[in-house]
Amino acid sequence: MTTRSLIIDCDPGVDDAVGLFLAFAAPELELLAITTVGGNVPVAATARNARIMRQIAGRQDVPVFAGAERPLVREPAGAGDFHGLEGTGDLTVFEPEAPVAEGHAVDAIIDLVMSRPAGAVALSVMGPMTNVALAMRKEPRLAAHIGCVVVMGGARSEGGNITASAEFNIWADPDAAAEVFASGCEMIVMGLDATHQVRATEARIAAIEAIGTPVAEATASMLRFSQRIERTIVGWDAAPLHDPCTVAWLLKPDMFETRPCRIEVETASDLTRGHTAVQFRIDPATARHHWATQADGQGVFDLITATLKAAAPQRRAVG
Repeated sequence: MTTRSLIIDCDPGVDDAVGLFLAFAAPELELLAITTVGGNVPVAATARNARIMRQIAGRQDVPVFAGAERPLVREPAGAGDFHGLEGTGDLTVFEPEAPVAEGHAVDAIIDLVMSRPAGAVALSVMGPMTNVALAMRKEPRLAAHIGCVVVMGGARSEGGNITASAEFNIWADPDAAAEVFASGCEMIVMGLDATHQVRATEARIAAIEAIGTPVAEATASMLRFSQRIERTIVGWDAAPLHDPCTVAWLLKPDMFETRPCRIEVETASDLTRGHTAVQFRIDPATARHHWATQADGQGVFDLITATLKAAAPQRRAVG
């Protein structure tokens, strides 16, 4: 089996946590590190939450690095309404046994990518792109050395989820997102146009819960929290599952349809801050960005369920 080296940069967050569980369980992925950023909740909480998920999954072999506390320019803004005050929904928060790794997330990204051959490491970005932008500023060769960056962020035809035209991850640090999109690295972008097609219905949640492991039970708990919140705030019966789509694409890209494009981010206007301008009218041969237009929602949940089930005998919780 060919494995793919991966760094996950995230701000857990309920859906980030499910994405982490999928990556922990997938034998096709060599998870080099988790780096966390302030986003859904402050960075101290995102680093703790990543370590909680790591402990539940029994994957203390994967280091967790804490990163940027605030956006490049703006004031921090959270999303506790959608993830709970601690970022884990109804899941009980505890202090994990293993500590945060020494060093900053920005340096960890640079060291892990640059110490391997060009193109060897993929980056999954599930939160604001602050850490990635800072890493590219510090190491200008980084963008050309990364294999690809798979991002959850942005919106086009679906409209935004934090403002009329902006998705939260991009809106939270539009200046960082603008720099990363302009860096020249290859980017696969899972915006709301695609992730809104991946819905956590009760039947899909129940199938995961039936696996019966601590990971599966934690996943079901967090998905039901999201379902309840989305029903209350938005009026949907089934919550979209955003961040795990980045990992799902790395495992089974044929579940998604993408179009070559050029993406720019609005940073000047207060009204349209964080809007992703997606331009399809370009020469595909020159495209460095690929916008997801379609997602196989059932396929993504089948992948999550099968992967967690296959990992169950080997990777049970250790605390």
